[in-house]
Amino acid sequence: MDILSADSKDLDHAMEGVASARIQSLLEMIGILVSRYGLVVVLLLIGVLKFTPGEAAAIQPLVEHSPLMSRMYSLLGIQGVANLIGVIEIATAALMALRPISPKASFVGSLAAVVTFLLTVSFLFSTPDAAQLKYGFPFLGDAGQFLIKDLVLLGASFWTAAEAHGAVQRSGAWLVFFAKAPIHPKYR
Repeated sequence: MDILSADSKDLDHAMEGVASARIQSLLEMIGILVSRYGLVVVLLLIGVLKFTPGEAAAIQPLVEHSPLMSRMYSLLGIQGVANLIGVIEIATAALMALRPISPKASFVGSLAAVVTFLLTVSFLFSTPDAAQLKYGFPFLGDAGQFLIKDLVLLGASFWTAAEAHGAVQRSGAWLVFFAKAPIHPKYR
């Protein structure tokens, strides 16, 4: 004889669903916090390092082979380029960290991180010997091993951008921003 009624089975099943939803929600919250503030720490630390001569020299082979960034050396020099990149990375970290105060600023910072990591991932293709095709498989050289982690950082940047954008949408802040923005008479 079954001592459990159908009602109690339904209740048990519903409670398992609630617990599962809470666990999923908790894991998502932890994931987004670790992703966002992990990116903040990484960008802040590597941004500060850019102001040192050693780091400026270390990134030179990556930047000078980039068709998108190599021209900067003729304008700013080795340390100047590193300093500019450092300022951008620190500003990006600061904007991302503002999420509790300003989801919009965090969204902009996350987009800046996306651009940053798209550029660094592009170094995999522009830096000589970063990756070589051997035996039908890409083997990573020293620079490639250093850069490959940026794929994960790029993904985390997209995720934090999506989360911050969602928070802005839920608050209606974009509507307020666009409602106050002047509209050119041509587009009225």
